[in-house]
Amino acid sequence: MIQRYTRMEMGQLWSQEARFECLKDVELAVARAQAELGIIPAAAYPVIAEKADFQIDRILEIEKQTKHDIIAFVSNMAENVGPEGRYLHYGMTSSDALDTALSVQVGKAGPVLLSSLHALMKSLKSKALEHKGTICSGRTHGMHAEPTTFGLKLAGFYAEFARHEKRFHAAMENMAIGKLSGAVGTYSFLKPDVEKKVCEYLNLKPETVATQVIPRDRHAELFSCLALMGGALERLAVEFRHLQRNEVAEAYEGFSKGQKGSSAMPHKKNPISSENITGCARLLRSYCLSAMENMALWHERDISHSSVERVIFPDAFILCDYALHRMAGVVENLDVNAERMLANMELSQGQLFSSHLLLHMVDQGLSREEAYKKAQSVSHQLEPGQHLRDQLLLHPETKDFFDQKVIDEIFSGQRHLAQVEEVMKGALQ
Repeated sequence: MIQRYTRMEMGQLWSQEARFECLKDVELAVARAQAELGIIPAAAYPVIAEKADFQIDRILEIEKQTKHDIIAFVSNMAENVGPEGRYLHYGMTSSDALDTALSVQVGKAGPVLLSSLHALMKSLKSKALEHKGTICSGRTHGMHAEPTTFGLKLAGFYAEFARHEKRFHAAMENMAIGKLSGAVGTYSFLKPDVEKKVCEYLNLKPETVATQVIPRDRHAELFSCLALMGGALERLAVEFRHLQRNEVAEAYEGFSKGQKGSSAMPHKKNPISSENITGCARLLRSYCLSAMENMALWHERDISHSSVERVIFPDAFILCDYALHRMAGVVENLDVNAERMLANMELSQGQLFSSHLLLHMVDQGLSREEAYKKAQSVSHQLEPGQHLRDQLLLHPETKDFFDQKVIDEIFSGQRHLAQVEEVMKGALQ
């Protein structure tokens, strides 16, 4: 991932140095388990643990000859250890180290991403509670539908991200898997007791049945979760982008001192963060597709997945972390224009309340079809400057079904707001 979209803590976890550190952790755990089980000399492990180290420049130098990065890595470690280095990677195949180390690396990255997710959820919850009574137009098809509150809108997004959090925890658990079953998963040299010990050391669980690799449905599940988070981020970003349009102007991204919106038009204040996050979501979906295509490897294993994962794992975690963090800032600094929300509601001339007019006429004995027709008729005949509330008592289709008390009650909006606090309480708990 380019530096522009990389936050330091997450970026460091996916550096070349961090990858080799995770591989080193696996190799040391295997040597420890083998020493305890008498597979290698007990005296070899303390030496390995003390001296095992790597130098990236040396790994790259060896790889020029071997054309194999794991062999280069193990060779570099072994030459640092000395004679006992011959017991490094003992009985292992490359994928034993690679797949287990990837699980370790993902396990380190997960909490960092969750921290950014929690920051966004905290911002959403705070802003939702602040605006739980801020009335605005609910829209369907981009058109005014019925009144809602801005707080309830945001509570819905909070509830969605809470679901993504649960999915992510489950996917992380299913990715916390180690594999040390050898070339085609038959434990032909290292036995399950080694794998079990190593996984305990690394806080992983052994794969149930592996080939030469951990089956990639686990990885695809994780990428599905990241893509779904991206989808939620985009849904929220699109909401803010629409609300910021001049014709709507109900909410604006924060605009800092000295910020410029356009090189040519000094007046511009654009929803650049929401647009940026929309683009990030597109990338996250593409990584998910690549992860799913990685599931179908030839027989027990090929390496068609390897080049893909070297790109998509760092990129997806770094980008999702960045997008979550950036959206948290958007929500926290959102400028909400409650007066404009009320003014925009008036543009519909009261039509936002038509569904309750229909129901009232049904209660008065009309069929639903008859009531719908009358409510539609008076709504569609409104002239500029007229309000549905006033025309109901004048229109021949509706005047016999309403009195001022009923009209005042319906157009107060209390029916639409009565359950909002209870719904939000359930969503934000």
